[in-house]
Amino acid sequence: MNKVFDNVEKACAGIENGMTIMLGGFGLCGIPENSISQLVKLGTKELTCISNNAGVDDFGLGLLLQNRQIKKMISSYVGENDEFERQMLSGELEVDLIPQGSLAERCRAGGAGIPAFFTPAGYGTEVAEGKEVRVFNGKPHILESALTADYAIVKAWKGDTAGNLIFKGTARNFNPMMAMAGKITIAEVEHLVPAGELDPNQIHTPGIFIQRIFEGASYEKRIEQRTVRDENNDER
Repeated sequence: MNKVFDNVEKACAGIENGMTIMLGGFGLCGIPENSISQLVKLGTKELTCISNNAGVDDFGLGLLLQNRQIKKMISSYVGENDEFERQMLSGELEVDLIPQGSLAERCRAGGAGIPAFFTPAGYGTEVAEGKEVRVFNGKPHILESALTADYAIVKAWKGDTAGNLIFKGTARNFNPMMAMAGKITIAEVEHLVPAGELDPNQIHTPGIFIQRIFEGASYEKRIEQRTVRDENNDER
C-alpha cells in the first residue's frame, strides 16, 4: 500500500462538510499547518473539530473559526482566541470543554478500542453533569466515552514512507494518540525519509495507524506568547 501523497491537496482529498476531524498539536506547537491551510482553501463547513486548543485569531484553527467552518469544538484550552470566545458566548459555536488529561485519554481510548473509562477528573463540576458516577477506592469517578474521528490530521518531525512517525518535544502531547483514533489518519511531516531509515527504537507512532503521509513545507511554528528575560535584569 502506497501511503505517500505528493502534496497536501491530494492528502486532504475526501474531507467533506459535517465531518469530525481530530487535529494534533499542543498550543501552536506541532499543529498540522499545511493541512489547516488546505481546509481553509477547501471551505469545508459544519466541521466538528477535536483539538487541545483552538489556535489564535489569525493562525491555526483560528483561521477556520474566522471562516465559520467549525460547527463544534471539542477541546481543553481555548484562552488564546478572541474569535472563539465571541462565537461561543454568542451561541454561534457549540463547545465541549474537557479537562486536558481526559481529552488525551479519550483520544487514546478511541484508538485502542476502549469505548469508555472512569476518571476522577471533573467530578463535582459541570463536566460531570449527566454522566454516570461510580466510587473506586472511596473516590467518585465519572464515566467518559472514547473519541474517534472521520479524519485525524497530525504533524510529525520525521516520517518514513511506511507511515512511521517521530514527534519532537511537546508535539507528542496529543499527536500520537490522535493518530490512532482516526478512521483515516493524515500525517504531514517536516522530513519524509525512505522506509527503514528511522531507528525503530525512536518511533512514536507505528505506520499501521497512518493511511496518508506527505512532506509539508514552509512551517511558521509560531509561539503563542513570546517571553524573554529583560536584558537589564541581572536576576538569575
